[in-house]
Order: sequence, then C-alpha cells, then structure tokens
Amino acid sequence: MRVYRPESGSLVQREEPVPEPQRGEVLVRVRATSLNYRDLLILDGDHLTNGPGKLIPVSDAAGEVAAVGDGVTRFAVGDRVLDAFHSNWIAGRLPDTLIGYGNGQDGWLAEYRTVGEHALVALPDSLSCEQGATLPCAAVTVWTSLAGVRPGDVVLTLGTGGVSLFALQLAKQHGARVVATTSSAGKAAKLTELGADVVIDYTETPEWGKAVLDATDGRGADRIVEVGGPGTFAQSLVAAGTHHADIALVGFVGAGGTPVDFMDLFRSGASIRKIWVGSREDTEDLVRWLAVRPLEPVVDGVFPFDDAGAAFERFRSRRNLGKVVVSAP
Repeated sequence: MRVYRPESGSLVQREEPVPEPQRGEVLVRVRATSLNYRDLLILDGDHLTNGPGKLIPVSDAAGEVAAVGDGVTRFAVGDRVLDAFHSNWIAGRLPDTLIGYGNGQDGWLAEYRTVGEHALVALPDSLSCEQGATLPCAAVTVWTSLAGVRPGDVVLTLGTGGVSLFALQLAKQHGARVVATTSSAGKAAKLTELGADVVIDYTETPEWGKAVLDATDGRGADRIVEVGGPGTFAQSLVAAGTHHADIALVGFVGAGGTPVDFMDLFRSGASIRKIWVGSREDTEDLVRWLAVRPLEPVVDGVFPFDDAGAAFERFRSRRNLGKVVVSAP
C-alpha cells in the first residue's frame, strides 16, 4: 500500500505492507483525508510531539471497512466509517493522556489503516467519503464549541478556515445570528452566501471588536469561536461585551496581536473554555444531527493521493476557502 511519511520537513511516499487487523481491530480502506492546521505544525516540527518521528500524518479520514479482527462487533466488512479524532476518548471527561494521530501514533495519510473498533464512527449515507473526512477535527470542534447555543444568540466566527466555516453553518442551524470576520470582499461574499448576518472586514476595520458591539446594539457576542489566539483574542474580548459571553478557545492561527489587558478580561466577565475537539460520543452526536439537518461541508479542493504534497502546499498558502481534501479512490 502507499503511505506518506515525513522526511526532513517534506512528505515522502512509500510502499508498505497492508496491516493485518488484530483482535478488536478494524482494517479501514481509506478513501479520503482532510487537512488541518495541526498537520502543518506537526510536519514543521512546531507541534507537541509525544511519539517517534516519521509518523504517517493527518488526523481526519473516512473510508470503508476492508477486514475485521476477532471479536469485532461494532462494524462489518463494507461499512463506511470515519475516525474519531481522539482514538482513546470515548465519552465523558477528557482522559489524562491523549494519543494524537500524526504526533503520537500513525495518522491516516495511507491507503489502509488498522485501528481499534472503538475509535470509529459510522458514516451516514448522506455524506460522501470526501465530505465525511472533513468532520473529525474541524466540525466536531465546532459542535463542542457551540454546545448550549440557543436560537437568537449571537455567534462570532473569525475568518474562513475550516472551523470557522463549520461554525457559521452549524450556528445558523441552531437558529443563531452570526457575525463573521474576514479579509476580502470575495470571502465576505462567500460568508454571506453561507448565511452570515453581518460580515466585518478586519483589514479595513482593525478594531473589529468594537464593530461587533455596534452590530449588536452594544450587547456583543454570546458565543465566540476563537481560532486566532494571540492575533485575535484581545479584540474578541472587546466583542464579548460585558454580559458574560462564552469564548470557545480553539486555536492559535493568528500571529502578532495586542497583549490582553487584565482589566478588559475582568470587565468582560467572559467564560473561557479550551476546546479539545471532542470525544467519540461528540462525533456520533454530530453525525446524528447531520442525518436530520444535513449541511454540505465547504471543500476548497480535492487532490488525488499521489498529489498529497500539492494539497499541503495549497493549505499552507492560506488561499484556500474551506477544507482541503486528499482522495484515494
């Protein structure tokens, strides 16, 4: 089978034997994978690594069951599946130790992958493998970030990355009003097409937190899906107003930014939750929701397996609008 492993910061395709599923394991024929910011960080050596080097990268995948080991009861050959982002977090509280794909164990950028049956979720017929592969990290992160959002709440999304686009789509499905930020008229048009009620160009309005307050009659956002980290957090605090907003702290894709003033944090009364994507149960809940309220994940492009390097470069360029997918039909 074909797999990719990193060598000196680059992806190198190799031929390796197809693994045999052991007791309790499933052999998945991987049909599609999708890229996330963490995959770039791992490839560049900028992400926490707790395993051996040269691990197969990429955390998100979908495919079908090609074989099962002894004792497997949850899946049968031919079933379509996607992976749960955390292979050892089934439900409940976050485990003390998480084993990440690509930085603690082999990931999914391969034609076949064996994994414990407990680490998989059934893929509904309404989604293709390319669409299903976009869910495990970005969409589940949003699902847990938006927990408790009610109709009429104001949700603030930042930019047009995979998490932010899912946040816009799922927030609208929850009946929320969405304020979105972006950097260009073209991206603003896409956000409006997806249902954003207000779009703010942060290149024209650097103090966009105040613009969020203006757009909400001074109240601010009820829920903020904060993906920028140091580059955006200070403005997110402004956008939170003073009515005890909930900030879902997701990532740190934004560079630079203004240091956070403690008094701004204190006055906001905001609750801050670090989001660790979610458990397998969260993934199952999301899939169950999508079976009733379908949405079409925003996919920037689908690259053939042999062009996985080009997919990474497209993602690295930040010119993508939506998820970058690698297909292995």
